[in-house]
Amino acid sequence: MVASVQIYTSRRSVVVPRRYAVAGTGSRARSYVRAIIEEHPEEAQLVALLDPNPGRLAFHQRYVQELGSAELPQYGADDLEQMVKEQSVDRVVVTSPDYTHAAVVSRLLRAGADVIVEKPLTIDADGTRQIVDAMNESGKSVVVTFNYRYSPRNSALRQLIQDGEIGKVTSVEFQWVLDTRHGADYFRRWHREKQFSGGLMVHKASHHFDLVNWWIASSPTRVFASGGLSFYGSDNAAARGLGQRPERGTVDGSADDPWLLDLRTDDINRQLYWESEQYDGYRRDQDVFGPGITIEDNISVIAEYANGARMSYSLNAHSPWEGYRVSVNGTEGRAELEVVERAAVIDDRIDPSYPAERVVAGEVRSDGERLVLQKHWASAVEVEIPRGEGSHGGGDQLIYADLFKGPGNDPLGRAADLDDGVRAVAVGIAANQSLATGNPITITDLDLGGWS
Repeated sequence: MVASVQIYTSRRSVVVPRRYAVAGTGSRARSYVRAIIEEHPEEAQLVALLDPNPGRLAFHQRYVQELGSAELPQYGADDLEQMVKEQSVDRVVVTSPDYTHAAVVSRLLRAGADVIVEKPLTIDADGTRQIVDAMNESGKSVVVTFNYRYSPRNSALRQLIQDGEIGKVTSVEFQWVLDTRHGADYFRRWHREKQFSGGLMVHKASHHFDLVNWWIASSPTRVFASGGLSFYGSDNAAARGLGQRPERGTVDGSADDPWLLDLRTDDINRQLYWESEQYDGYRRDQDVFGPGITIEDNISVIAEYANGARMSYSLNAHSPWEGYRVSVNGTEGRAELEVVERAAVIDDRIDPSYPAERVVAGEVRSDGERLVLQKHWASAVEVEIPRGEGSHGGGDQLIYADLFKGPGNDPLGRAADLDDGVRAVAVGIAANQSLATGNPITITDLDLGGWS
């Protein structure tokens, strides 16, 4: 990965910052805008913004100026090639919705720009073929942002496995739970329709499948899945007797309902979505118990790997706490990582006594992380996890350094390329097909653009 252009003269080497644009100016784009302007001005220069929604473009224009940068040229979705040409763009950060990735990334590559794309790479096999073909034809590069690789706890597990502490990996047990704050949010937005997100099997779990691929240094070969919509959606609401749902969050006086979102109470959501809805009709605050949800909220996957290992994976999107547990079994022992990202979701509008009487006194579960190694015929030992600062367990700061400066000599191989991106979505794409057919799916039968 090249972070900047080197111009060599007879006396010295001058580093010229690469010219960046951001395509897709929703909430995730803010972190890239800040990273480029504030943290990596020597390696990167932000020169343009692109989005079909003028309200979100205006929000990010204000944000750019708040960070001390000059006003930037703005482009609509149809002006992508024009943007690359007019602004001499070297690289584009793509943070648009998942269903747009295949077309946007392919067009950027053919326009002559390298691409950094938020996970997932795309949502289906046709999308992977489009991107692989465009990269092969253009000779440009694609980097996928798997920031969970950079979280110190996940890096520590990778190091432990890579060092041979548990011997040859035989299996992985992986449980991920999304709580009723985070998990519910996927059922309010465009993610709720599988045609736009690939479901949580692709949109969310591609993060997790990538971790397994990276932890055990292998590729998935066959997948079987089971899952369904068991909690959210109108049918489940009716079955539990929830009654008539309000049309629009607290706008209709439902301030005592924690499932409903009022975009006006958060300044960023208000500007990005509530005030920008007038331009394209996009609703950020749909009812999680409303009709039209086509994704699953409970998922189970079994995957086989080229190195002989097997993975059992589960995801629940309506848990009272958020985090994950992973156990990696090997010929020499077992490694266990447990992470509690949020110990409880508590709404004092529903139970004002809850925080005072139960949280302080209880402490049955608390935020934190623990990595344990236990070899055969030995007692368990706790493995120290380096402290990470910032979001995603410290992963975001590290990945931005890799993206904009270049990864350098990383023995853990955390930088993810196109192959890693395809390998991650391959499990979710196969799982969706398995759900549809009831059969196990062989990855090579998917035709993912020549990757296997």
